[in-house]
Amino acid sequence: MADAAELAFLPMQSGDLDAVLSIEQISHTHPWTKGNFNDSLAAGHWAYCIRPEPRDAEPGSYLDPKVLWAYCVLYPAVDELHLLNITVAPKLRRLGIAARIMRAIEGIAASRQMPRIILEVRPSNIPAITLYESLGYEKIGVRKDYYPADQASGQREDAQVMAKSINLSA
Repeated sequence: MADAAELAFLPMQSGDLDAVLSIEQISHTHPWTKGNFNDSLAAGHWAYCIRPEPRDAEPGSYLDPKVLWAYCVLYPAVDELHLLNITVAPKLRRLGIAARIMRAIEGIAASRQMPRIILEVRPSNIPAITLYESLGYEKIGVRKDYYPADQASGQREDAQVMAKSINLSA
């Protein structure tokens, strides 16, 4: 079962991008391009592919370690970790995977002595905002007209900026 399997965080490689893009393109109205991902990798951003641990393997199923469950891209700034992209495969949503990934990201921040995680989210992305709030993220600001215009309305969308302080003494 997907929600009980252990997660393996593997550094994203250029060879992963076809699988990443297949999830990205069906998940976002304005998906990142292959160039965006390549630029992040070239810039040294911390990018991970999340798959089931090999010990939980069931070849040919979603527990096959070859199946990409999710991915994330993180930008390590001087004193904070900026979450640039986190996406879970549509068929694996609502299983707690995103929450587990977010907790792992918090562990990464703590291990690298980064006292804060910051992210942007569309105000219309209620499931993501609900998740972030449940994990202790708080709204700290708004970036006006941050997201590209919606094709239907022609309107750009603001970004809600959220952050969480990370306990570095634990």
